[in-house]
Amino acid sequence: MILYRLVCEGEHEFESWFRDSAAYEDQRVRGLVTCPACGADKVEKAIMAPRLARSRGAEPTPPEDAAPAAAPAVPAGEGAPAVLLSEREQALRGLLRAMREHVVKNADYVGGDFASLTRQMHEGDVEKRSIYGEASPDEVRALIEDEIEVHPLPNLPDERN
Repeated sequence: MILYRLVCEGEHEFESWFRDSAAYEDQRVRGLVTCPACGADKVEKAIMAPRLARSRGAEPTPPEDAAPAAAPAVPAGEGAPAVLLSEREQALRGLLRAMREHVVKNADYVGGDFASLTRQMHEGDVEKRSIYGEASPDEVRALIEDEIEVHPLPNLPDERN
């Protein structure tokens, strides 16, 4: 994991974690990296000073010009997760979580049969119902090209991550 200090076109500075530099670049190009203050998706990496611990267990001293970290979303304590998300990000995750829970509760899980079942329902071969499952990128592309409406079901990061 890598922590980047970022700045948007509105000159708001914030920090975010990425799996690696390629993951950051992929998400930035796709417009998935957005400013928590203004929502701008034109975001670039800002200059960062390295943070090195002086000794085992010592806290690194942030550079004087570093942007302040966001307050934890939940109270810190032994065993409690320390989530550093803006209120906007917390609200978005809450909506995504609620949507996912609604689909899981009210639709049938069909696993890898999702693409074929969706096509059969579209063509009227089987009765229509709410389903969710897995499909390969090629299967999804074929459904979309045939104007069969499908939507991704977001996977949320682990709450303690």
